[in-house]
Amino acid sequence: MDPKLTAWLIVIFGYLLPLAHVVLSRRGGSWRPPPGSGCPLGPRVGWIVLVLLLGPVGWFMFWRSRKRTRPGHPPPS
Repeated sequence: MDPKLTAWLIVIFGYLLPLAHVVLSRRGGSWRPPPGSGCPLGPRVGWIVLVLLLGPVGWFMFWRSRKRTRPGHPPPS
């Protein structure tokens, strides 16, 4: 396989598609921080940073976190 094609496939499937999934997902969280939060970034921005830094591992973390239900929180609909 051509090395250029391999590199493009890694970029597309390892970074661009997971990043698009986090940006476009309804379950990605808010763009704004929760009220009273000390962090100026919202949850979705945090997930975008994780996917940018960790690539497929960050996307897998996002995917797994959206599947779980947290105690005291209703399941996502």
